[in-house]
Amino acid sequence: MPNIVILTGAGISAESGIETFRAETGLWAQHNVEDVATPEGFVRDPQLVVNFYNARRAHGASALPNAAHEALARLEAENDGEVLIVTQNVDDLHERGGAQNVLHMHGSLGSALCASCEHRWPAPMEMNVGDACPACSAPSARPDIVWFGEIPYQMDRIIDALGRADIFAAIGTSGNVYPAAGFVAEAARIGAQTVEINLEPSAVGSQFDNAIMGPATQTVPAWVDDILKGR
Repeated sequence: MPNIVILTGAGISAESGIETFRAETGLWAQHNVEDVATPEGFVRDPQLVVNFYNARRAHGASALPNAAHEALARLEAENDGEVLIVTQNVDDLHERGGAQNVLHMHGSLGSALCASCEHRWPAPMEMNVGDACPACSAPSARPDIVWFGEIPYQMDRIIDALGRADIFAAIGTSGNVYPAAGFVAEAARIGAQTVEINLEPSAVGSQFDNAIMGPATQTVPAWVDDILKGR
């Protein structure tokens, strides 16, 4: 069985009710990105930022994994090769859908980060500005989210996995955010088969060997079935 690296974006969680970054309604539509998703925005108005992620955390907790999340967990369990899910999403729907080998390259709503010592701990449902770090006691807790201008997490491990991949799939991604948008080129460079599964072609869709268009809850389970059958 092949080694598989799967990149997931907001599109895989959209059918669970988690709005995408570019949705015309919902939490993102109510705020400027510069105000709630940059280090400068946090310095300027930490209360706004903390409130925004508290709302996202509550919204995410009420969402349920869908058939696409569950299908990837089944692929991980039944494929003899390695399956690594690299997600740009900050929700925990992959884990609650049964997946175990998941990297959150953009952080997680379920984690808090100390801006002073970089200690991490489980975030409460409602964080407060000035929450103390349990490790160093500094009043510098922040959401453990990779904001614009910051370096995504675990890039070394991701690049290593791409270098061993037989198959690379991108599911529900826009192809507009780097470095994730460059993963298909990295995988293709070492000869991996590449497939994009999406509602419509992404900004880097032309770089994939194959494309499967349609709702994730329909396309992803069917794709997993094909992989496990050795097609």
